[in-house]
Amino acid sequence: MALPRRLRLAVSAGAALAVVVPLAWLWRASLLPPAYSVMSMGYADDGGARAHRPAAVRDIRSLVADPRRAPDVQVTLTARRERFRLASGRESDGYTLNGRSPGPEITAVRGQLVQVRLVNASVPGGVTLHWHGVDVPGAEDGVAGVTQDAVPPGGSYVYRFVARQAGTFWYHSHQLSHEQVAGGLLGALVVRPAAAPGPGADVVALTHLYDGVRTVNGSASDLRITGARARVRVINTDNGPMPVWVTGGVARLVAVDGTDLHGPGPIGRAAVLVTSGGRADLEVAVPAGGAARVQIGGPLSVVVAASAAVRPPPPAPRPPATLDLLAYGTPAPAPFDASRPDRVFRYAMGRRPGFLDGVPGLYWTVNGHLFPDVPMFVVAEGDLVRMTVVNDSGEVHPMHLHGHHALVLSRDGVPATGGPWWVDSLNVEDGESYELAFRADNPGVWVDHCHNLPHAVQGLMVHLMYEGVATPFVAGGPAGNAAE
Repeated sequence: MALPRRLRLAVSAGAALAVVVPLAWLWRASLLPPAYSVMSMGYADDGGARAHRPAAVRDIRSLVADPRRAPDVQVTLTARRERFRLASGRESDGYTLNGRSPGPEITAVRGQLVQVRLVNASVPGGVTLHWHGVDVPGAEDGVAGVTQDAVPPGGSYVYRFVARQAGTFWYHSHQLSHEQVAGGLLGALVVRPAAAPGPGADVVALTHLYDGVRTVNGSASDLRITGARARVRVINTDNGPMPVWVTGGVARLVAVDGTDLHGPGPIGRAAVLVTSGGRADLEVAVPAGGAARVQIGGPLSVVVAASAAVRPPPPAPRPPATLDLLAYGTPAPAPFDASRPDRVFRYAMGRRPGFLDGVPGLYWTVNGHLFPDVPMFVVAEGDLVRMTVVNDSGEVHPMHLHGHHALVLSRDGVPATGGPWWVDSLNVEDGESYELAFRADNPGVWVDHCHNLPHAVQGLMVHLMYEGVATPFVAGGPAGNAAE
């Protein structure tokens, strides 16, 4: 028997409301205020520890290097939005530092105090500098809306930090970073040990895509080094993982993310995967009178040749094997007992439909939550932290924790058996899980996010917050700080 017309209309209206009302609530709940503090977003996760009550709250702006100490290295970097010429001769529209991209290579010796003055000449959205992989003091991290306001056109800002760890690092904007980093607002930072350098050349190979063309140090041509041995510092500044492999010589992977490896042996016919934001230092030795080719993502290479007259081997296909850092090198004691953590966290990445600031889409989730309703991992200074990172999102994510280096304990339940593998940028494939541990020894409010930078904008980002530290800076607001 057919329902009366009025009842049919009522049922249809009720069904429509049952769909529209929840959607309207979800849309409204996703809207971000014009200005908000990252300290009030989401929910606190104390990692299973009882919250402490610090006697006093420290303003993040007080977490700086000794203000009385004179700098050992002083640099001024002037940022511009402009059309510029690359080392290869091609022109690109984007961003420069001191009229070039990549920006000037900054070098220091371990223990030196580095002071960098950033001047914004013409970057319209504001700019900052983040010191990727350098465990700087909390105030110097260069994250707009967390550690500072974005520097507006005509403004300037001074960063100061002690280079406590020798290694390969880089710097880039952390304001509208998905746009500004892709556009060239970046450069290399190398901290060398105080001891005399080892034999052979020491060269940076910073790779970046300009308008879809891969370059090394701004050039689309091979970089050639003369000598029998070289340390090649590969820096991946793009949004995805990149393989590196060597033909014609013997190579060892001697450092990852600025940390020397213990007992590294020859890598043989295997590729080294360098994730987005990651660094890999390869020591390459060539046979007498010969040459080696370090291929970076494909045919573009760093050529190490015994003399200028030696022809390198031709480019070779990527080896089928990838070096497994879980078992590479020889074991060495860890500085802590990871089986007895003070805090235990889970960082599970997924994906589902929803709204982000009122815009519908398919967005990343953290522990089942959409941004900004994501966890704030809370620690106390001195805590030993154990974190499980899980990726069930359907895509690879290069995860970057600011202000700390973490020790890889296991992958997919398989314990690490090689040399200690310390990371600040970890490639997590879809379906993988990692266990990490680190000491919470650098107070601040720190970003922990995917370094495929559009993913961070789409909500794949949380914060690590120390009890007793507060920031006065806000996302949005008059400074236009981007929430990333």
